[in-house]
Amino acid sequence: MNFGVILASQEWDLFWRQFATKGAYKNVLSGLGITAEIAVLGLFIGIIIGTLIAVIKVFPKYKLLPKILEKIADIYVGLFRGTPMIVQLLIGYFVLFPAIGVKGSNLNIITAILIFGMNSGAYVSEIMRSGIQSVDVGQLEAARALGLPYGTAMMKVVIPQAIKNILPTLGNEFISLIKETSVVSFIAIVDLTKAFKQIGDANYAYIVPYLMLALVYLILVYAITIIVRALERRMKKSDRRH
Repeated sequence: MNFGVILASQEWDLFWRQFATKGAYKNVLSGLGITAEIAVLGLFIGIIIGTLIAVIKVFPKYKLLPKILEKIADIYVGLFRGTPMIVQLLIGYFVLFPAIGVKGSNLNIITAILIFGMNSGAYVSEIMRSGIQSVDVGQLEAARALGLPYGTAMMKVVIPQAIKNILPTLGNEFISLIKETSVVSFIAIVDLTKAFKQIGDANYAYIVPYLMLALVYLILVYAITIIVRALERRMKKSDRRH
């Protein structure tokens, strides 16, 4: 028998023994849940922050306060887009949150969710700003003519239409967050990547665990893509009915 086939057979046997017989699948399932939790909550926080920043950036700059807020928003976006995610995680976990007295057994997961959310907010802000600008300005003017305050008109009229326009891009942002969660092991989180690495560490056999890890990420990305496309089709049908 070919040596490569024998080696591959041994690798699969070691992986399966560790994964099924010794219960490593429990860590994988737990890691999958943590990966999803960080990505979903991170995107949720990112959408809130990004929307606020986008509104600040498109707000008319007739007074001093909007100009100051825009400068602060620019600094925020530049800070999070200009530094690596892993650096932000390390600073948050080892420097920022301990400095302000944040403690707890789940501090690493809380840190990951907040940092991912704040990082995502910097990117979503530009996505949302382009979405708002893609909505016909007449929509805002009509809402204002009906007596709605600027903020209410934006939140109830413009932003819902903007989200429809940017849904595919938001889907891409979610996919990016899913893949970027692979760095959270640096702050002692057993996510999907760390769970598969532990399987390899048990026998110093990493080929099959890492191939399976890649397969799981591919399945996740494909599933998210299908969901986003289904939402797009549903929104288009809803628009046609109206």
